[in-house]
Amino acid sequence: MGAHALDESDKDLAGLAASARAELVREIEAEGAWADDPVWREAFAAVPRHLFVPYYYVGAVGGYERRWGESPDPLTREKWVRGAYADVPLATRLRDGELLSSSSQPSLMAMMLTELRVEDGNRVLEVGAGTGYNAALLAHRLGDDDLVTTVDLEPEITESARRHLEAVGHHPAVVTGDGARGVPERAPFDRIIVTCALSSVPRAWLAQCSPGARILAPFATGLIALTVRDAGRAEGRFLHTPAYFVPLRGAGRPEREPADLAGIPRRAKEHELFRFLLSLTHGTLGPQEALVLWEREEQPPRERYGITVCGEREWAWLDDPQGPYVWPLPA
Repeated sequence: MGAHALDESDKDLAGLAASARAELVREIEAEGAWADDPVWREAFAAVPRHLFVPYYYVGAVGGYERRWGESPDPLTREKWVRGAYADVPLATRLRDGELLSSSSQPSLMAMMLTELRVEDGNRVLEVGAGTGYNAALLAHRLGDDDLVTTVDLEPEITESARRHLEAVGHHPAVVTGDGARGVPERAPFDRIIVTCALSSVPRAWLAQCSPGARILAPFATGLIALTVRDAGRAEGRFLHTPAYFVPLRGAGRPEREPADLAGIPRRAKEHELFRFLLSLTHGTLGPQEALVLWEREEQPPRERYGITVCGEREWAWLDDPQGPYVWPLPA
């Protein structure tokens, strides 16, 4: 294939990417994901997601199929571009068949960024660098790369995120380290957004936040929005939406044993709100106790639950932080 043919192919791909991106923006807008802060529309329209996923994996018979943008087959390259702008999460790193990192579903990212309530001039920490796409959206929204810091435990993830960000002209601080410890040298932060699931709130984050800062993080199978009062206190409620993320690694965080659901009726076992309650109260409520509560309270939605951090104590609650339904969380 000659250089001219390659140029034409690149132009075709660029045109396809632009139209696929515009279609994704229309799709997210129709869902109302950024209705409360439409400024995010411009960020999603401007930042090219396909440049952050030069390859990704899709489920196939017997495992995963790799799609990549440098494939010699033009049809495979076209599938790669179209897939990059589908409103789905994309598996970007596997090790021995285990998912290590992914690019989150764009409409969920849009909803989370809107719920972060970013304001001009805010300093933002992202825990879980992923592909760098989220950091690019933040940098575009804030108009100042230096206001954005993204951290990840894996050097290969931060190196590729940095390359992807440079390719689209953004240079936020990309740090390799344990996200649970924050990034003290870049503090204080006005917003922290987390792209991995927590089982407790790292105290280091509170100490690195400005008073009134907002932390948005996956927790159990939901999203918790915390307001930081000071270095020792934060509190907030869950958003309504379900959210499933890879767990935060590092800081000696042990893996949880799955709950034994023997004797739990199928209607509860398969109900995502019951599974949320099970995950939130893991280690403090047994499945049968959780079932009694869940039925007594008429299958409470996520917005009725919250989390309080106060000094060395941390607890989840239903309806009221000082009410009858409170469960300690691991500090």
